[in-house]
Amino acid sequence: MSPLCDCCSEHINKLNQQVSVMRKEIKNLRQMLDSAVRAHRKHLTSVQTAVSKMGHCEKQKPQTPSLPSPSSPSPQAALEQGSIQTVPIGYISSCFSVKNGTPRQPTICGPSRAELRIQQSVFNNPDHALLGLEQYSHVWIIFLFHKNGHLSYKAKVKPPRLNGQRVGVYSTRSPHRPNALGLTLAKLDRIEGDTVHLSDIDMIAGTPVLDIKPYIPQYDCPDTRMSVDSEPNDSNTDQPNETIVSLNEENPHEGSDSQFFSDNCDEAQNFLSEDESKTDVSLAASSTVSAQFSLPKELHNALQQVKSYVTEDEVHQLRFENKDRDSPKTNPPGLTVDHPCYGEETYTTIAGWIREPPVASLEVRFTPQAEKELAEFLPTHLTGASESDRPKFKFLRSPEEAAAAIRGVLRADPRSVYRRTRCRDRLFFFTLDTADITCWFGQDFAEVLQVQPVGRRIASA
Repeated sequence: MSPLCDCCSEHINKLNQQVSVMRKEIKNLRQMLDSAVRAHRKHLTSVQTAVSKMGHCEKQKPQTPSLPSPSSPSPQAALEQGSIQTVPIGYISSCFSVKNGTPRQPTICGPSRAELRIQQSVFNNPDHALLGLEQYSHVWIIFLFHKNGHLSYKAKVKPPRLNGQRVGVYSTRSPHRPNALGLTLAKLDRIEGDTVHLSDIDMIAGTPVLDIKPYIPQYDCPDTRMSVDSEPNDSNTDQPNETIVSLNEENPHEGSDSQFFSDNCDEAQNFLSEDESKTDVSLAASSTVSAQFSLPKELHNALQQVKSYVTEDEVHQLRFENKDRDSPKTNPPGLTVDHPCYGEETYTTIAGWIREPPVASLEVRFTPQAEKELAEFLPTHLTGASESDRPKFKFLRSPEEAAAAIRGVLRADPRSVYRRTRCRDRLFFFTLDTADITCWFGQDFAEVLQVQPVGRRIASA
């Protein structure tokens, strides 16, 4: 092939330059189009908000009752079609004021606290709606993700703990969903009138709450439900929660749950009777076990007498030997249970990346200056005119509790995947109660640099 002449090579260079310019222009046009789409969505959201406010104002004006339009469905028909109009029962007052630094899940930051006041527009007597709720230690909070920014959502999302990998939105707790509903299991500290005091929360201030439901382990926890279901229950007896059986007689319910206890007790007696030095204890255990008793409480009391002679491993071995003999069913690999189960067994499983995420927990450090600044904050319950110049917490009870809350937030690495990969050298800011926290992240650690009252944070380079 003959070499190109100078004229041809120059022409080719010009064509390459033009192609490069065209690619850059196409890229700029795509970016402009994306920006225009985002701006359009924001304007559309603002228009919808304004229209909804106008409609709300019109509803508040006195109107003469009118017949519903034939085209508009009745409230009952709308409910049957799955179309409802939500009304917040109250708004969260939280120690977290912005999304940045707010825990993504409850229980990550134990000292995190919030208050929820039931609105009087929902109930004439809000405190009546909370009557009896003080008997529970935890409650479910159903709320709205009102700070999503834009209303777009995708079928696949990138959870921060997966460090950029995509999974289905319904296998995560991402706030970007078709219906922006959130669910939190919060600890119920106390109730004062129409106000509910919560802790272990992951909600920011101003979060609209739609409903409160008590947490009941017997219903909500599969492990607890499995242990309750394994207890025999005869609805025809006078004692619905207990089934009376005698180990000296043949069990009338063949294959029932109590058969396992009977076999185990007999084997435990045989094990003890082989040791002549423990005859007295064996006789005592035998007399106790041979008596008529209720399951499982009395059985547990009887077996406590032989606990010092039969090791826990031997008891577990007896359990599973009996179980293997009675049923050919085997446990799934890698799963074990601490208590006997019968019939259809239930196992709780979660995604592996929840238990062992690609993002490891971080070590949290405080600089001496940050520790000194944090110690200046007063607890929420202390007041004094002489110390009015010192900052004061609103929710947190002490600087030590604030330090524990900061560690809980940073240990779980609150940064997004983008900040974690593209902005490693940037400072990270978040607000906790009345304190602005400044920190930076290194290799497997986070260091708190500054703790200032809200509004007094010193800008750092």
